[in-house]
Amino acid sequence: MTAALERGAHPTDAPAPTIEAADDRRGLGVMVWISVGWLVLLSLSALLADVLPLADPADTRAGIPLSIPTGQNWLGTDQLGRDLLSRTIYGARVSIVVGVAAVLISSFVGGIIGLAAGYFRRRLEIVSIFGADVLMAFPTVLLAASIVAFTQSRGLVTVVGAIALIYLGPTIRIVRALTLSIATREFVLAARSLGATNARVLRREIAPNVIPTLLSMMIVAVAGAVVAEGGLAYLNLSVAPPTPSWGSMIAAGQPKLDESLYPVLIPGGALFLTVLSLTLIGDAIQKRQGRDIGAI
Repeated sequence: MTAALERGAHPTDAPAPTIEAADDRRGLGVMVWISVGWLVLLSLSALLADVLPLADPADTRAGIPLSIPTGQNWLGTDQLGRDLLSRTIYGARVSIVVGVAAVLISSFVGGIIGLAAGYFRRRLEIVSIFGADVLMAFPTVLLAASIVAFTQSRGLVTVVGAIALIYLGPTIRIVRALTLSIATREFVLAARSLGATNARVLRREIAPNVIPTLLSMMIVAVAGAVVAEGGLAYLNLSVAPPTPSWGSMIAAGQPKLDESLYPVLIPGGALFLTVLSLTLIGDAIQKRQGRDIGAI
């Protein structure tokens, strides 16, 4: 301290704020909040689509086919004269429901398997990891498309189940790795030494420490699930018409690209903004969690 006083430094001087500290003061950032706003607007529009003043998404008399945006059709019309705004909002229902439901199912099932594999180890771990590796060895969209084609069903339940299976393998591996790390912590060892049952240790000690990280990863996984549903719909393997879906809208508008970009641009733009928003939010939460863990 004497040397510091000789150089003219005050003993109460604080070190310069780091970039991480500046990021904490700024919060999640403007782009993240814009992303949240877009997702809230899209979700509310899809939820309230039936009561909003929208045209029937299957009505071919909504406007002139391949019309540019007008006062009657704010985002133009497709090749059959259906309103693109209405079809995009109704199509969001499919993408949001499929994405969220598939990730919730894979996270719940994979989370339980991963917790058990990481805690009990032995044969359960070997079988679980082998099954996860088998699922991860298949190309994702090809696996989902094969399931839908094999079952010869294009219902919402089939599509959700097929996409959930895609994320089951990675979820098992991630949760298992987190469980392996947490199971050796002092508070877990203390609980076991005090006579806590395995079920209590998993429920009260390990799961609460795994869930926050898993939730942040689920947000990014929803973005991937939305893309997977769009890919299936583009291949005509998602929900059957006349239910609109972003992927099927893009596929239907592709042959008419030389006449109008709107039938592809509108659903493609909605898909892009949704996936980008989910990715930005998930990355921001993961970075914040990483800083919080590093500060402990």
